[in-house]
Amino acid sequence: MKNHLIFSMLFFSVCFSAISQEDPYKWLEEVEGDRALEFVKKQNKITEERLSGQKEYHDIFNKSLEIYNSPDRIIYPTINGDFIYNFWQDKDHVRGIWRRASKQSYISGNPDWEVLLDLDKMSEEDKIQWVYKGASGLHPTYDLFLVNLSKGGGDAVVIREFDVTKKAFVDDGFLIEESKGGADFIDRNTLIVATEFGENSMTTSGYPRQVRMWKRGTPLQDAKLIYEAEETDLGSFGGQIRDGSESYTLITKAITIFSYHTYLWLNNKLVKLDIPEDASISGLLNNQAVLNLKSDWNVNGKTYAQGTLVSLDLKELINGQKKIQVIFEPDEQTSVQGVSSTKSKLLVNLLTNVKSELYIYSFDNGKWASEKVDAPDFGTIGLAASDELSDEYYFTFTNFLTPTTLFIANAGDNTFEAFKSLPAYFDGSKYQVQQFQAKSKDGTMVPYFVVSSKSTKLDGKNPTLLYAYGGFEVSQVPNYSATTGTAWLENGGVYVLANIRGGGEFGPKWHQAGLKEKRQNVYDDFHAVAEDLISRKITSNKNLAIYGGSNGGLLVGVAFTQRPDLYQAVVCAVPLLDMQRYNQLLAGASWMGEYGDPDKPEEWAFIKKYSPYHNLKEGVAYPEVYFFTSTKDDRVHPGHARKMAAKMMDMGYPVLYYENMEGGHAGSSTNEQRAKSTALMFSYLLMKLR
Repeated sequence: MKNHLIFSMLFFSVCFSAISQEDPYKWLEEVEGDRALEFVKKQNKITEERLSGQKEYHDIFNKSLEIYNSPDRIIYPTINGDFIYNFWQDKDHVRGIWRRASKQSYISGNPDWEVLLDLDKMSEEDKIQWVYKGASGLHPTYDLFLVNLSKGGGDAVVIREFDVTKKAFVDDGFLIEESKGGADFIDRNTLIVATEFGENSMTTSGYPRQVRMWKRGTPLQDAKLIYEAEETDLGSFGGQIRDGSESYTLITKAITIFSYHTYLWLNNKLVKLDIPEDASISGLLNNQAVLNLKSDWNVNGKTYAQGTLVSLDLKELINGQKKIQVIFEPDEQTSVQGVSSTKSKLLVNLLTNVKSELYIYSFDNGKWASEKVDAPDFGTIGLAASDELSDEYYFTFTNFLTPTTLFIANAGDNTFEAFKSLPAYFDGSKYQVQQFQAKSKDGTMVPYFVVSSKSTKLDGKNPTLLYAYGGFEVSQVPNYSATTGTAWLENGGVYVLANIRGGGEFGPKWHQAGLKEKRQNVYDDFHAVAEDLISRKITSNKNLAIYGGSNGGLLVGVAFTQRPDLYQAVVCAVPLLDMQRYNQLLAGASWMGEYGDPDKPEEWAFIKKYSPYHNLKEGVAYPEVYFFTSTKDDRVHPGHARKMAAKMMDMGYPVLYYENMEGGHAGSSTNEQRAKSTALMFSYLLMKLR
């Protein structure tokens, strides 16, 4: 009896402890739950009434909507065969139209557009808020396409076969129901498909485990299984890569977001390519498979340094031999940002001290040779489109004060000309751009850009918005933002872009310096930039706001919980915040390669030190945070923002919360929604800093 009593007391104690540690806000993770949506609608009403009442709100909304709907926007091309394809939204096409024009008419500046798919009409007929998510065509005829359509803007899509000559979906054509995944044509009657095939066919990250070959006219469930990943892998995916007239079926097993096994499907069997797990094929030209190395690679007694762009003879690689050519080896200030190819050339976009350079590479007589494209300096170059049937390609150039220009170029003779420029939505001549460095806690120098009026006084009184991302090897580069210019700069604000660790500005080493147990480096870099802005008297802690989205939302969440003394306002958009449960929410498990696994005690030990949700404290002078997310975000769970906001409210802290009911991880699906989110954000910032 005594032992039974002791056991009962111990059992009760354990149960009580578990109950007491249960997250009291977990109910907010029920995305469409009645109680959760009631919370959302109540907070939306409060926030919208307060921010739309600010004197600047309507002007910002109207100007932003005018910008988003402007007919003078650049019509970005996608080249498929003899046509230029484009997706377009404006005031008359709220959800957008997918259209095409002949190459010749597009280049002439008077495109003969034919509308292929009207998303507004389709949404009205189906009573579904359809959002266009891209299309892939059947090579080389490009008469059939697989169109990806999202219900409300999430990552999960319905894939439907479309005939562009008939401008209609194919009767009894290929149809893949809503899922995360994808498909590509192998030939006219065969697809390679990665999707949800039924029970246990998805990974814990929410992506497909299986890759199958699907023949026209047969049930999807009967498609031939050619690869299956483990449930704990991130996922498996398939597609086509082409090299002139040759095509290869490529299958990738993503073990984590940064490690892969790469296979080719040849003669009805899988051939695994012997390449590093942290490198994937980023291009194929003249039988040269292009790899960007994320770590040192020792082959045949020679070491190829981290960050180097190399190529391998694909046919020899298939047979287990590695014949390697160096394309480009960066220095400490330079990194490879993008690789693309035309019919006979390789295009390589580089970043040197956060400024772009573009090179054309030719592979002749077994060697790579390069020539630089004499593109504009001191800004950002983007590879916009390339043509597999010619050496024609398009690139963009932009910086903070120069409206984006689209150039049409030819890689064969290294010529280019301006094709279309954005109008100047604000007077850039009134502003200046400076680049500074801040010393982080461990001595690392972190660069950042400051965009300000030429008449700015260094008196610490300037309302300043600091933006950064700091993750997933994503580089933050200068770009022209018409809405930031009109809503912030023209209202007296200073804009700052920080190139903190975790990004890819200086290659894989810069990214890896912020992984897992090194994550605090990212946050120390951000704090250092804030302190440097204050020490230079560009601003003060009472005039400094910070903004970040997604991983950047986590960044600013950590920033205001670790250093509330530095920041007066915080825009925390589509954020991760509960880092104990992030891997159990939607796609969260796929990011454990970046943050670590909170279910492992040794990894939770370093994650819990910065997890914003777990580091909130009573009696701290936190800034009034503005949280923004989307109900339809199926990548970063809206529960992160919901729970953080609710917890802060219950602790007595004032917060603002707004959740768009559609939009996915982008937060918005239509131009009107984009204008509204812009107006809400900048009205909040002006309210807090002026």
